[in-house]
Amino acid sequence: MPRLKVLFAGTPEFAVHALEALLANPEICVQAVYTQPDKPAGRGQLLRQSAVKVLAESRGLPVLQPASLREESAITELVSFNTDLLIVAAFGQILSAQILAAPRLGSLNVHASLLPRWRGAAPIQRAIMAGDATTGITIMRMVERLDAGPMLLQRACTIATDETGGSLHDRLAKLGGAALTEALALLLTGHAEETVQTEAAVTYAKKIARVDRELLWERPASELARQVRALHPLPLASATLGGIRLNVLAARCGTPTTDAAPGTVTSHGEVLCVATGAGSLELLSVQPAGKNVMTAREFLNGYRHRIHA
Repeated sequence: MPRLKVLFAGTPEFAVHALEALLANPEICVQAVYTQPDKPAGRGQLLRQSAVKVLAESRGLPVLQPASLREESAITELVSFNTDLLIVAAFGQILSAQILAAPRLGSLNVHASLLPRWRGAAPIQRAIMAGDATTGITIMRMVERLDAGPMLLQRACTIATDETGGSLHDRLAKLGGAALTEALALLLTGHAEETVQTEAAVTYAKKIARVDRELLWERPASELARQVRALHPLPLASATLGGIRLNVLAARCGTPTTDAAPGTVTSHGEVLCVATGAGSLELLSVQPAGKNVMTAREFLNGYRHRIHA
């Protein structure tokens, strides 16, 4: 029986597990890999390859990096593969109907949420920020509308109370690879069933913007703690204390009640707490602008006089 011909499109570390799952499947032939163009990064602005490109080249796979898959030349090239299936995982481009329909069996996406909740760019961070107890992976058929296609398979996982965006990302990436393997097995044996998403239950996970990083002390401490966890390790929550700009890498809810005005530093000893709209937030690890990461103790030793603690 001939192997299933597959094209893969993905860019960041999240997509690596999905590609590895395809490469480990003896019934699949990965014809080529699409990924975003190399981008300048760091102080030297040297071109950095995507995680998917690094893996693909290490396995000897052809790597294609068109600036846009909407360009006529890129469409023509993809169609020429005469592929059976296109698998997409965090690719970073919106694909046209022409691209999605080119493969004989269509196009599938590995999405990091239990759709229809959290369609969009930042489902991992939004789930933590919202206080969701559960999230997961959805393998869905792609349509032109954002993350709106029928679902082939879903696999759930709990969100721990101390979960960070980084830890949940890593767990979902692994789950994504396993879920993709399972969905392809159903597809290959003719047992795949597609479930239409319930539009009334749709929520959107907008891309994290600068405003989403700011800790607004008027909000409850529980929400701020989730915000800090969701944005770690990148792009990190930010805040102002006594005129000092800093990133907050780790925090937890402090005293449940406080009479101090939101934004007031209520530290005692080596504990750095800030009053919020409901309770206080204990800052465990911070990074003042232009400085190294500090523990609460280190920050208080150097800045106590400036934050009026």
